[in-house]
Amino acid sequence: MSLHVVVGFGPAGAATARLLAEQGHSVRVVTRAGRSPEPGIEHLALDATDLPQLTAVAQGAAAIHHCAAPPYHRWVREWPPLVASVCAAAEDTGAVLVMLGNLYGYGPVEGPLTEELPLAATGPKGRVRAAAWERVRTLHEQGRIKAVEVRASDFFGPGVTDGGHLAGRVVPALLRGRPVSALGDPDVPHSWTYLPDVAAAMAEAAGEERAWGRAWHVPTEPALSVREMADRLAAEAGTGPAVVRRIPPAVLGLAGLFSPLLRELNEIRYQFDRPFVVDSSAFEAAFAVRPTPVDEQVKATLDWWRARPTAR
Repeated sequence: MSLHVVVGFGPAGAATARLLAEQGHSVRVVTRAGRSPEPGIEHLALDATDLPQLTAVAQGAAAIHHCAAPPYHRWVREWPPLVASVCAAAEDTGAVLVMLGNLYGYGPVEGPLTEELPLAATGPKGRVRAAAWERVRTLHEQGRIKAVEVRASDFFGPGVTDGGHLAGRVVPALLRGRPVSALGDPDVPHSWTYLPDVAAAMAEAAGEERAWGRAWHVPTEPALSVREMADRLAAEAGTGPAVVRRIPPAVLGLAGLFSPLLRELNEIRYQFDRPFVVDSSAFEAAFAVRPTPVDEQVKATLDWWRARPTAR
């Protein structure tokens, strides 16, 4: 087994690090604050934009998994230097760079999202994510690094809390039988990527040379609307039919005056006002990871939330 470096320990970074450790790899996690050690995981406190330190940590690593993300409203300023640092560390060490990506770079499209679509985002966060991958891909094509990007839709599952559209604002309310609020139209199809499937795809892509040099969509179950997902969660929770209410755009705009997160969500409202459907057939045809069935996702997610002290 080999050494893997995971940059960032948000939901995806934590899931990836723990899965790699379960698979028998040695794992080093890099965060600004650090954490106490876990079985198979060494936590290190350092700024990932500090290239000499990051390179030292990644010496001998088979892969660097870039799962870090600045606060939402600081993406434009902080993403480029972070990506530059992980690229340079990958070049200096020879480790495969596995980028965790999202779907913002495509911008609004008609029809299912596939990896062949151009990165044509017009919003600032979409453009910065697209530019990051273009930089990484160029370095790969120049032979300077080995890299792959694994793109996920909105996260769902154990470990996803405040940042998920079906997480902190939804699951605790459903467990108490209360109404939930939805961004956009709650009845349009939307793809939800299960967090453990993200980790599995990251781990598999790191070790598959034929995956390198391009972007892949994480295996994701067929799209379900916010209302359909809320109904499934409520049914599993035994709290009756879900009551889902759309957040009026005017209310969202007003709330954005006081919340940087809500203000930034205006850029990606199109993802919830129209069908937002991910096609992950390319990854599924080429590799072993398959999406976890929705019923299993729902049960595991509710079990995780029930175990949290705040859920009681």
